[in-house]
Amino acid sequence: MQAANEEQVDKTQINLSKLSEIKDSMSEGESELRAVKRMLGGLSYVEIAHLLNSSPPKSRQYLWNLIDPDSHAEVIQELPEDVAVQFVKNMDSQQVAELTESIDVDDVADILQKLPEQIMQEILEAMSAQNRSRVEMVLSYEKDTAGGLMDTDVITIRPRFTLDVVMRYLRRHEEIPPSTDQLVVVNGDNVYLGTLSMSKLLTSDPNISVREIMRTDVDAISVDMDDGKVAQLFEQNDWISAPVVNDIGQVLGRVTIDDVVDVIIEDADHSLMGLSGLSENDEDTFAPLLKSAPRRAIWLGINLLTAILASSVINIFQDTIDKVVALAILMPIVASMGGVAGSQTLTVVVRGMALGKIGASNRNWLLMREIMSSLLNGLLWASALAVLTAWWFEDIRIAIIIAAATMINLITAAIGGTLLPSLLKRLGVDPALAGGVALTTLTDVVGFMSFLGLATVFYR
Repeated sequence: MQAANEEQVDKTQINLSKLSEIKDSMSEGESELRAVKRMLGGLSYVEIAHLLNSSPPKSRQYLWNLIDPDSHAEVIQELPEDVAVQFVKNMDSQQVAELTESIDVDDVADILQKLPEQIMQEILEAMSAQNRSRVEMVLSYEKDTAGGLMDTDVITIRPRFTLDVVMRYLRRHEEIPPSTDQLVVVNGDNVYLGTLSMSKLLTSDPNISVREIMRTDVDAISVDMDDGKVAQLFEQNDWISAPVVNDIGQVLGRVTIDDVVDVIIEDADHSLMGLSGLSENDEDTFAPLLKSAPRRAIWLGINLLTAILASSVINIFQDTIDKVVALAILMPIVASMGGVAGSQTLTVVVRGMALGKIGASNRNWLLMREIMSSLLNGLLWASALAVLTAWWFEDIRIAIIIAAATMINLITAAIGGTLLPSLLKRLGVDPALAGGVALTTLTDVVGFMSFLGLATVFYR
């Protein structure tokens, strides 16, 4: 095992070295074109996609033009949707249609949904009738559902056939779909009945029927099921693939583990970007300036409004601050402590909601746990802060004020971090995207209000 790990590390280092060498050659001018093309030929599709994804826009197009056109379809499938769309937009409809013939239907649908409606229709019209029909079926479902996630390439069999007949049927295929760990068993109306694992097919008596060894205890996935729920089912059941059915039980396609991994990564990116006020549309590190700047401007504007709200609270207590200058020095500490504590709680809750672990039955328990945690941490750090403040300013009153305000803000952060995500979700607002801004505003306002309000009472 250790030798295998060392071999994998060495391979990774070699690949990274290749990518670095290609980037260096690109910067040396046209004379290195042949060398770059030769080096690209030695990379796998995944490595080429990684190189494209980690290059600025101009370098991407330069590299794309050097890639063997026969490899374009395979490379496109390994690229993030936003990056893939950049290349698709520069092709004519016929080129895109030919490209999509060898790309998974669900991947084609994801790319087309990023294009303007007119261009998407032109590409669909240029496709073969069979491919267009399959793509349009996937496009008819929301992207974040099992229908939008599924691939229509699925092998179905009847329960009455013997395993020998099934094996002969499979041999008639040039190849079977990737990640085929099981065959889907249906009746004459294409209604889902169960599954037959490939391992059972290969190891059982070829003269017995499918009905005798098929599994009927595994439910198919509804075409309208949320992709997050699909991912949970795959994780809970260790699935590699699962059939997708409509409301009358007819098999429409299947979801495979590679699609589920994409969903998990997208959800993780969404949560991470959302905590900074960004959307998953900002995931392209090398997106053009005119594309990335406007997206950030919106949330910067919202943050400015919330900052003005917090400043207006401070303005209310201007006379108190004029009397005790130390308050201006200590104010950021109270707000910062609440902000950090709130972010910790918010991260736990948003993640729990994304995984489907938090609901009405356990939200109160979680709220009490977070409040008790804030109380314990508040007692520890508020006491330490009080001692430090008393020593620093030689004033016991301001030490008591900042300790009390810190306790109040930490408890507020716990309550806000636990309840805000659910409230935002009910209002139709994405908690991952808006939760951080809302919670920061809450802890800033409550922190300043409690600290300066208590100071006003103590220093009358």
